[in-house]
Amino acid sequence: MKRVAEAGGAALKLLHGEEGQLVPPSIVSIDYFDPPGDLRPYVTTLFHFCCDDDEIRDIQPADLGKLMLVLKGTGMAHFRDGRSEAIPTFSLQSPTSVALPFHFVNGFHSLGAALTPLGWAALSKLSADEHGNMLFDAAAILGEESNAFRQKITDDYGFAAFDQDTMIDALAQFIRGNLKMVAPRHIQLIQTVVDWLGTSLDPSLDDLYAQTTYSTRQSQRLVERYFGLTPRALKRKYRAVRAAAILTAPDVDDDSVTAVEEHFYDQSHLIREIGLFVGRTPSRLGGDDNPILNELLDLRNFRIKGPGESQFDPSI
Repeated sequence: MKRVAEAGGAALKLLHGEEGQLVPPSIVSIDYFDPPGDLRPYVTTLFHFCCDDDEIRDIQPADLGKLMLVLKGTGMAHFRDGRSEAIPTFSLQSPTSVALPFHFVNGFHSLGAALTPLGWAALSKLSADEHGNMLFDAAAILGEESNAFRQKITDDYGFAAFDQDTMIDALAQFIRGNLKMVAPRHIQLIQTVVDWLGTSLDPSLDDLYAQTTYSTRQSQRLVERYFGLTPRALKRKYRAVRAAAILTAPDVDDDSVTAVEEHFYDQSHLIREIGLFVGRTPSRLGGDDNPILNELLDLRNFRIKGPGESQFDPSI
């Protein structure tokens, strides 16, 4: 599946309060690939991203883990606590609790996988609450074989025989070979939380605790471990991100907007929440100058359960 977004790139307001500069008009190409069946519990989507602008500034909404190879360009990520870190050429990103601005120079090409909470846990074996909002060199977590894999992909990238399907297959095989065991009861809890998030923009905490096989306190600790936030904070995060997705949909109608607004105290609350978790105010969402953000907020990444519908996938 291929989607091409008209760029203009992202006059982004960094979360530190400094205004980013506009990226010159260009074409951003983001190709998404469904993971193989055996990897679907671990990976929501595989992707190949390309942009050849000299300077690229955009923002990643708060999300779950990500495994990514940088095939062109040099990047920095700007965290809310004031850190600015170089993005490794092969990185494992932990779940983020707020929006994450990033900046690349000399173009930006990447190959990667958006991970589910189970995927993050099975690859990293790290607690998302203790290691959230962090970037790791893949080799530090997955071992030195990561460097050999990165070098192989980098060396072959651009050759006609090394097409997208070959790259995606290679990445899928790498992920498959690095998954570790997660306790079956914990897998069940992760799925329960995913299902719960899919029931509403503002699901009931009592409904979640009634469905788990753990005490309320144990459930809270395990949700923090695998999702990086308490259940209350987690539903707040996804309420904002999914509200932004609905508001930026090209076919959004007044009834949908009203339904979203009912889940916030008032319009200023809606604006603050979307600004924190998505990185832009609603008035700045959805424009042609936000190609990367718009792709990440595509409503096809979100679904609330209904009769005959598939379940919500809490990843972007």
